[in-house]
Amino acid sequence: MAPYFWRVGLSLPLFFLLLAVPAAAVPEGAAQTARERTGALAGRAGPLPARVGPPLERSRASGRVFYVDGRRGDDDAPGTGPGKAWRSLGRAGDARLRPGDTLLFRRDGRWKGTLTLAGKGTAARHITVGAYGEGDRPEISGRDGDCVVVKGSYWRISDLRASDCGWAGFRIDGRHNDLWDVYADRNVAGVWLTEKGGHNVIRNSRIIGNDRMSVNDSEPDNDSGAFGVLLNGDDNQVVGNLITGSYAPSQDYVTDGAAVEVYDGDRNLVAHNVARDNETFTELGHQPGGTARGNLFANNVVTSSRKRGSFLITRGSGHAVGPVAGTVAVNNSVYLPARKTIGFSCADGCSKKILALRNNAIKVGGTIGFEDGSGIDDAGGVYDGGLDHFKPGHRSIREDPRFVSGRDLRLRAGSPAIGQGVALGPSWYGGAAMAYDASGRPIRRSKNPDAGAYQY
Repeated sequence: MAPYFWRVGLSLPLFFLLLAVPAAAVPEGAAQTARERTGALAGRAGPLPARVGPPLERSRASGRVFYVDGRRGDDDAPGTGPGKAWRSLGRAGDARLRPGDTLLFRRDGRWKGTLTLAGKGTAARHITVGAYGEGDRPEISGRDGDCVVVKGSYWRISDLRASDCGWAGFRIDGRHNDLWDVYADRNVAGVWLTEKGGHNVIRNSRIIGNDRMSVNDSEPDNDSGAFGVLLNGDDNQVVGNLITGSYAPSQDYVTDGAAVEVYDGDRNLVAHNVARDNETFTELGHQPGGTARGNLFANNVVTSSRKRGSFLITRGSGHAVGPVAGTVAVNNSVYLPARKTIGFSCADGCSKKILALRNNAIKVGGTIGFEDGSGIDDAGGVYDGGLDHFKPGHRSIREDPRFVSGRDLRLRAGSPAIGQGVALGPSWYGGAAMAYDASGRPIRRSKNPDAGAYQY
């Protein structure tokens, strides 16, 4: 089913829980536009995501370098220097780039249309896309289609901004691509990894205010849109990003949107992200005959000042888009103070095979969590909220985790979350390289770690 028309919908228990609650009285580039500064940084109080991995290789010696200048360029030029730059997205996309080549867009440049990247690099020699000159990020926009479409493999893409595009800012159809320090805003989906898109990495990027709906009509249970990242593919990583403002009015659901939506995607890793003011952090489902199996959410920091919101929504075999098997959420910190909120929901046939929670610190103004069936697999959590509809597991407690503030979810001295977690091996975090907290500190393995995304 095409994601344009898909929306998993709220499980009925969650929907009624929210209705029943009374209403409450990545490192910067060289420069940012005023809209970037206000959209990404206004009201910021808590820490941003820790940097993930090294910056893109800046050496241009391994291959050819081509330049694109939307003001002074000429598509009949060779493109081999700033004074010989190409002009259009079409000419840049038609270039037959080889492994090791680099394509650079002039800063302060703006283009309308679609940049299609179809070449193939190699694991040893990626094809690189970046920026040159002084000023704001190169910006690609336009409602006629997706702005940046990556069909090839082994591309490293940085510095670009995809804004107000037809559907997705960045659409990834290929494999083994690396998006690092990109900026996506004002789209239906900031970054869309399609069913063909596997083994890609989205890291250290800003995915801001992707708050448009693609479907929002009177037909029941079909509204769709406002995705920060939409995962339809397998084995991708969404790591170390700032994702904010995935939130839009919906006729079906009152509001809709997700920082990271998973539909038909298996074994994706979503870790070390900071998510603010999204409708939900993540919701999972699959079409009939499909799967959304084995997705891992680790060390994410989730806050919201919205009147409605949730952290994680999944479901069992009794739901039209279930069962969603093997979802794991570990060492996440969540603060959703409004009363129409829920920490997690595992409905329509929940079981330990559907959802496992470890060492999370969750504080909400509404319902901490919901489970039905035989219930979730839970341990080491610290939970605080108005209601709960689940049974806490081994070493899980009902206490205020005592975050520093509503945006800064580090732990205060004396927090009950300190030392409350259960010891976990590296595989719980996606491997030894990912076993660190939201500030970049290693997570203790030899004794009980702290619950939440930050080790005290």
